[in-house]
Amino acid sequence: MIHPTSLTIWLVAGAACGALVWLPDRPPAQAAHVEDRIIAIVNTDLIMLSEMNRELKPEKDRIQRQYRGTELTRQLSIAQSMTLTAMIERRLQLQEAKARSVEVTDQEVKQAVHQLKQQGEKLDEKDPANMKAVREQLTLLKVVDREVRSGVMVADPEMKRYYNEHRDRFSLPEEYTLSQILIRPRSPDDLSDATEKARTVVKLLKQGESFEDLALRYSDGANASRGGRIGLVRQGELLPAIERGVATLVPGGISDVIQSPEGLHIVRLDDKKPKQFRPYDEVRLEIQSLVYQQKSEDMFQDWLADLKNKSYIEIKFESAPSAPSTGDPSPRPLSTNTR
Repeated sequence: MIHPTSLTIWLVAGAACGALVWLPDRPPAQAAHVEDRIIAIVNTDLIMLSEMNRELKPEKDRIQRQYRGTELTRQLSIAQSMTLTAMIERRLQLQEAKARSVEVTDQEVKQAVHQLKQQGEKLDEKDPANMKAVREQLTLLKVVDREVRSGVMVADPEMKRYYNEHRDRFSLPEEYTLSQILIRPRSPDDLSDATEKARTVVKLLKQGESFEDLALRYSDGANASRGGRIGLVRQGELLPAIERGVATLVPGGISDVIQSPEGLHIVRLDDKKPKQFRPYDEVRLEIQSLVYQQKSEDMFQDWLADLKNKSYIEIKFESAPSAPSTGDPSPRPLSTNTR
């Protein structure tokens, strides 16, 4: 077995072309003509620095446009680590696909390319690298379908438990039927006059005058001719200041003067429909899909972790060990096994 730290494969520039040569590790000063090097060994596969740089380029360009200084260095290091981790995980899955005799036909590749083009993707079918990428992606989908998703079962008790634990996800927001009197300041200096006008309206309302009549006389809103009636709105659709102002009102209640970027509002709550929960039978298929996705992700992470644990992974890139698994929402160190 090759000790992964004793030898490095270098691509050395020759007189006619680059040649693959085995050379012992040497200090940087003696490797001035080095163009490439191994950055990871995954079982029998090698990942080269040039491969990672090629895959990293779009994200690297974005980071270099967005960041400067020490933050640029930090973001590039994170991106390198995540890219290498993703490449290692992809190699492991492709190796498993090969071991399980998972194959993708030329016809499947052709169909996938056609679908990608229909979706607006610009794909050069004459570029072997593009065709290889499509084939690899289809292979990954197939092996995960076979080894992970095919074993995912969702039972009714699981769906009911999910429904009970996430009821807010299946709720319908409160609905309000509102009317308003809107007073807009004529200019930034006119706010005090507009405020005084709004207070006059509030006073008249408290004296029993009709909201609709006052809307016709004083409101600058588009709905003034309808007596200020806005109609039905749902929670979350209102300006935040108005949302807060009507939250504590009961039907028939009138708010104090509410200031917003649009002006000064006096709002009446005509009716209120409380938050309701969609019944289980109505959302059953939606829940089934959500639970299936969650269980599939959990099983995929367990399967991927098992692939790592039983594999030989040697990382020869200093920032890579800090990278989380690309499929895992929480940070996880990359497993290595030097069997």
